[in-house]
Amino acid sequence: MTNTAAIYLRVSTNEQTTQNQREALQAVAEKAGWEVAEVYEDAGISGAKARDKRPALDRLMKDAARRRFDVVMAWSVDRLGRSLTDLVGLFEDLKASQVDLYLHQQALDTSTPSGKAMFQMCGVFAEFERSMIQERVKAGLERARKSGTRLGRPSVGDTVEEAIRERLEAGMGKRKIADELGVGKGTVVRVARAQAA
Repeated sequence: MTNTAAIYLRVSTNEQTTQNQREALQAVAEKAGWEVAEVYEDAGISGAKARDKRPALDRLMKDAARRRFDVVMAWSVDRLGRSLTDLVGLFEDLKASQVDLYLHQQALDTSTPSGKAMFQMCGVFAEFERSMIQERVKAGLERARKSGTRLGRPSVGDTVEEAIRERLEAGMGKRKIADELGVGKGTVVRVARAQAA
């Protein structure tokens, strides 16, 4: 049975406050008989930012993996993230850690049978999305091959490669060559490697 909770709070700007989120979630925890183990707060951070740019969320997920609590509580799904991919990844990480999720606005509680079913459906949709992306990529590559389209980065041409080789032999630095010829430094490095081989 769920008995310890972690509350996650987030607002996008420093002018906003997490107070309403905090009070509502603490009231739910009290009513459910959950002891709040810790409150994690990212203030003034957009939900579009990845987990590594949201220190409190990152710490929360690491603590979830260590099973420091039984359920993560958030005001709404958009407090956790805006990208479907990031959200599904987060849901799957919680599920793998055997930590439940409570979302106040969506009335989702994965400690209940209906909530568990919803969690499982998220996993099914995530797998479906991954499969669809893989199929689209494979189909696109196959179509490009059949039409004779060259895959990979476009060639800079023999004239530019010769100019790169001449400057390398003259001892010019790779960054300076790239700037002078209007090519990427990676192109200069590739030509230098081929020249050294």
